[in-house]
Formats: sequence, C-alpha cells, structure tokens
Amino acid sequence: MTYCIIMAGGAGSRFWPLSNEDYPKQFIDLIGNGESMIQSTFRRCAMLCPRENIIIVTAQQYALTVREQIPDLLNYQVLCEPCRRNTAPCIAYAAAIIANRDPDATILVTPSDHAIFNEDNYISDIRQALAVAQQNPWIITIGAQPTSPNSKYGYIQFDEDHKIPQNDRLRKVVTFTEKPPIEVARQFIATGEFYWNVGIFVWSLNTLRKAYHDYLPGISETFFSLSARTAPEELERIYSLCESVSVDHGIMEHADNVHVMGATFGWSDVETWDTLYNTCSKDSHGNVFASGNVFAYDVHNCVVHLPQDKTLVLQGLDGYIVTGDNDVVMVCRRDQECRLVKFASDVELDRLRNR
Repeated sequence: MTYCIIMAGGAGSRFWPLSNEDYPKQFIDLIGNGESMIQSTFRRCAMLCPRENIIIVTAQQYALTVREQIPDLLNYQVLCEPCRRNTAPCIAYAAAIIANRDPDATILVTPSDHAIFNEDNYISDIRQALAVAQQNPWIITIGAQPTSPNSKYGYIQFDEDHKIPQNDRLRKVVTFTEKPPIEVARQFIATGEFYWNVGIFVWSLNTLRKAYHDYLPGISETFFSLSARTAPEELERIYSLCESVSVDHGIMEHADNVHVMGATFGWSDVETWDTLYNTCSKDSHGNVFASGNVFAYDVHNCVVHLPQDKTLVLQGLDGYIVTGDNDVVMVCRRDQECRLVKFASDVELDRLRNR
C-alpha cells in the first residue's frame, strides 16, 4: 500500500511576527486559502492513500499543534523527534514505523510547508511516480522547471538522452547541487538540463532501506530497529548520538538509481515574504492581500497578511510588507526583509525588559 511521510519539524522566524520558534510557518495559512500549510499537505496526501497511512514527523513542542490542526490522528501517526537531526533521520524514523505495519509499502516523502498549485496535476504526477517506484528499484524525485536563477534552491541535473520508457517525463539524475551561487544557477538554467529540487521523494520501502544501508549505515542500523513502542528515553539516546544529515546529501548525491520526474504542477517553497509575494496572485496595482480585510488607497506592490478579523486601511504605500498577529504589527519595505531577525530580536528584548 501507499504511505505518506510528512516532515513537519521545521522552525524559523522568516515570516515574523506571523511565525516564530513556537509557531512556525507550517501551521499558518500563508497564501490565504483557508488552510494552514500542513493542513493542505495532509489533505493532498489523503487523496493518495488512506488517512491512517499518513505519518507526520515533528518536534515534541509542535505535537499538540499538529493534533489540533489535524484531529483524530492515531498515536503512531504523529512521531516526535527529541531533537533536530535534519531529514535523513526523520525519514528513517517514519520508515521504521511503516515497516512494522507494511513491509511492502511504497512511500511518498514530502515537506509540510510548501505551496502546490494545480492539485489535480499534483495528484496525477505523484500517482505516476508511485506506480514507477512500485515496479522498479528506483528513487523517484520530483523536479520543478526553474523560472529564474535562484541561489536558495537545490538543483537536479538530468540526462536528457536517457529517457525512461515507462514515463516520458522521467530522466536519470546526473547530479544534485545544493544552493549554488547565483552565477552558477544562471549557468545551470542556460543548459536546460536542470530542475529545482522540490524535496519530494517516492520510493518503495525496500529501495529506501537499501539506500540507507548502502549510504547511511549508521542511521540504518539504529533507526530501523525502532517501533511505535520504543521508549522515549531510548529514542532520545538514539537521536543524541546520530549524525545530522539531509537525505539529499546523505543519499541522493551518492545513489546511482535516482530518477527525476518533471512536475506539471506549480510549486513554491514559500521561504520568504518575497517568495510569498511572487507566488500569490496580485490585484491590478501589484498588491498581494493574503489575509485580513484591507481598504487600500494609492497602494502598489505591497504584500499584506493580517488576522482575518482585522481591518486595515492603507494609503500611499509602495513596495511594503504589512503583517502582524494579535500583539505585533510590522510595516517594512519589501527590499529590507533581511532585517526581520533584528526586528524580532529587538521586540523580544523589549518584552523581557518589561516583564
């Protein structure tokens, strides 16, 4: 059967004050569609497999939020990592739980906090990838067509001449490159031989286990002995000793059986306010009003995200981020969002002084 692993342990403040260490972006409705990012991800996964076959891996501090946003999950469906060790241990932990339930599983691995557009195409693409992974000992990754040079994304080079009979959009992977300099990214795109790495992987459980055995034997030996009954103390000991490594660096960059399928759906990692602005549809003045009740006068090229019950009147702004929660409102030039960490730190220091 098909299983889905949703990686939901990420933390960060790039969307401060909406997001913070205690409430990161996967729990926020960033693009204004009425669902948090993790709710959208779970709903898509439920179109691909039974609801009880979806495993969410998160940090202990987010377990309650996961269960509040996605009710009625069974105990084994929410796995809590005692500390962050990147994506390779995260996936191995979930795969071990799946192995105890179905040794013949085929597995989709997906981030919890990316935006997907044209969901019908997404479902079709993933189903095709699952079918290929069921029939072949391959790792299938999904690639998005680059729209511009971007040094914040990983890149997948494929062999244009090595076409796969089962699917005309499948290509053999040549190299993975993580976040190249912008000039290198330009060169990559000019060749026409690269996709953006969207962080979605499809493989059979047997293929996954062999990959870990071959390239990450320490993680393989330790994690595939885990079960849903593993004591928290033992899990904490294992995580404290295991290496922190991404599945891209630990496996994908070394394996010779990786194939990439070009996506027919739209994708964004929604990593910054700038990517949110570029991702969302805009009004005739270039504004993105993602959330909140906004009255705008002579406003251009702004992105606004406020609680739905807040009303905002804006006049005369051009190129700003306007956002907030119930405690803090921030107005910042879009080209100055690199200062958000400083803003967040100053506000937190002020709060501490005034306690």
